This record gives sequence, structure tokens and C-alpha cells, in this order.
Amino acid sequence: MSCVLVVEDEARLLRNLRWGLEEEGYDVLTATDGNIGQQLATTRPVDVVLLDVMLPGRDGFDVLSSLRAAGFRTPVLMLTARDAVEDRIRGLDSGADDYLVKPFAFAELLARLRVLLRRDPAESAIVLRADDLELNLVARRVSRAGKELDLSRREFDLLEYLLRNRNATVTREQIARDVWKDPNVTLTNVIDVYINHLRRKIERPTLRRLIQTVRGVGYRLQDDS
Repeated sequence: MSCVLVVEDEARLLRNLRWGLEEEGYDVLTATDGNIGQQLATTRPVDVVLLDVMLPGRDGFDVLSSLRAAGFRTPVLMLTARDAVEDRIRGLDSGADDYLVKPFAFAELLARLRVLLRRDPAESAIVLRADDLELNLVARRVSRAGKELDLSRREFDLLEYLLRNRNATVTREQIARDVWKDPNVTLTNVIDVYINHLRRKIERPTLRRLIQTVRGVGYRLQDDS
């Protein structure tokens, strides 16, 4: 039975979420402010977190950033009444796995929870590897052939995505949706630029080329180890 932590200060919504989730067979923990929510997330075994943005004590963005910085890998679905694009981007950049704007249909919430709970267990690995390349998710460090590499946050996220999908071709549209969180696919040129930046940092002349271009489709990180 999966355990859901709900961090929400609106009493009626919190009550309804708890009742509905328990009816669906989930174990439910609740918190009404950011500090308590963060404490429960780090001290109790939870499978997914529903995290409101506007909270007393500490807001959801701050809580999430702190959790991710400490290596917290559990899926987080942010709940908010603020639907501005900037807020959605801030939440996703802080480490949210998904974002749901209030008011929402409970059926949609359940569907999104099912998606998050179906994630491949390999996604919780601390270190991702391909050939002699290593990416540490907790320390946010990347090294190749034992030498540490300096990547920007976006380069790190892009490399993580390629590693999670190693040996599979990913399209620019998939990268735009899953890394940039932009389903409108307005970023293909930007993606190409970042791929080139990444190549220059991880593929020196003496090392095997890892990132392959699949013409007309996208990219593949090839792991022959």
C-alpha cells in the first residue's frame, strides 16, 4: 500500500484529499505547514508527496528545494492556485515531478499519482553510469575517466535525461517536454546548442564519443560497457 504525504494548509481541501485518498486505498500522512511537511518527508517512509505552494512557515518552493538539495528522490506533485507560467517553471526547476493547478478534478489527481508511482525503480538510483561517465544525483557531480566535470544546472539535467534513456533515441520534442518542460517545442535550436556544450565537456579527443546524433530524429547516449 502506497503512502501519500499531503502538505496543505486549506483545511477543507486537506480533509477531502485525505478522505478520497484513503477511500482509494492509500495510507495518508498530512501536514499543514512547510516545516512539518519537510520533517515528515525526511523522517517517515512516503512514496509520493502532494505539496501546496502557499504554506505558512515555509512555502512549497523552499521546502522542495531543500528536500532535493538533501537528496530526497521521492516524487513530488505540487498543488497551487497560481497558474502563471513563471510559477510552473519555478516549481519544476525546484525539482517537482508534476504540477496541478487548483481547482482540479480528483480523478485527474489520482491519474497523476498513478503515473508518478509507476516510475521505474532505477530512477531512484543515486549514481547513473555509461562507459566511464558517472553522474551522482545527490551530490550533483559528474565525472568521466575519474576527472570531475563542471556542468551548468541545465547541462546536468539534460545529461541525466540522456543517461536515464541510454541506448534509446530521444527526440528533441521529448527533451523539450521532459527537461525544459515546454510541450510547445519552441526550443529545438536551444537544445542543439546545449547538446554541443555537453559534448565539449564530456567528450575529449582521447575519450569515446557517447552522445550520438540520430539524423532527423534526435539524440542517443550510447553505452557499450
